[in-house]
Amino acid sequence: QQISWTPLLVLGYLFYLLLGAMVFQLLEKQAETHFRDQFQMEKLKFLQNYTCLDRQALERFVQVLMEAWEKGVNPEGNSTNPSNWDFSNSFFFAGTVVTTIGYGNLSPSTVAGQIFCVFYALFGVPLNLAFLNQLGKGLNAHLITLERWVQKPGRAQVQLTIFLTAGTLLFLVFPPLVFSYVEGWSYGEGFYFTFITLSTIGFGDYVVGTNPNKHYIPVYRSLTAIWIVFGLAWLALVFNVGADLMEKFLQLKWHKPDLSLAEGATIKLEDEPEQPRIHIPS
Repeated sequence: QQISWTPLLVLGYLFYLLLGAMVFQLLEKQAETHFRDQFQMEKLKFLQNYTCLDRQALERFVQVLMEAWEKGVNPEGNSTNPSNWDFSNSFFFAGTVVTTIGYGNLSPSTVAGQIFCVFYALFGVPLNLAFLNQLGKGLNAHLITLERWVQKPGRAQVQLTIFLTAGTLLFLVFPPLVFSYVEGWSYGEGFYFTFITLSTIGFGDYVVGTNPNKHYIPVYRSLTAIWIVFGLAWLALVFNVGADLMEKFLQLKWHKPDLSLAEGATIKLEDEPEQPRIHIPS
């Protein structure tokens, strides 16, 4: 007899969102209030030191700074700052569009650029998904499929450990060291940027190659974009495995196993050829 676990999954999902909201509010709201009060104090000090300005003039200047930042212009430095739309940066931006990372620190400001971006994403996002799917199959080709791991659980643990360890080192552990060195971030900030990027969350609070006080090699952001693509494929596989494991856990927990069905599924699994997609054994 089967018990539907879909309502439980919905409730668990909503609970997870509510839990996240409460924790983020607890951790961040007080700090936000502190920074807001500090900013208001700085504005008052600025007006006291420069009496030729009034509050309205200062607020207009702050608005200009905000608009410049929204357009991708860093208020720091001067007009000699590198362009956000040279080829390397444009290549990086194109990658953030088709991968749906969307940092938000840079976006098209012209009508033509915005229209092109819509159609570019319309065809680019499916193309990117197809490319990542093929890349994932290529990664799977170098692994023993999990169907065969059912028969050899010892090798399963070894292969899965190698896959997770190598990918973690290559995409999550070593890159923050590079970003810390080049960008001047702490390792924790570099790791935060790495995961937020590869998971396509992309807040935009940390973006590589945007510090006007640093000199970057021309291909720095292009190489970063290539790293992102392969990292996306690896992390997508990890997320897929995690999602399948979670589904299997729920099915095992809330479904009463049917031995006849399980035996039939085992026979079918042995007769079928290997599939490129990752499956999680029950």
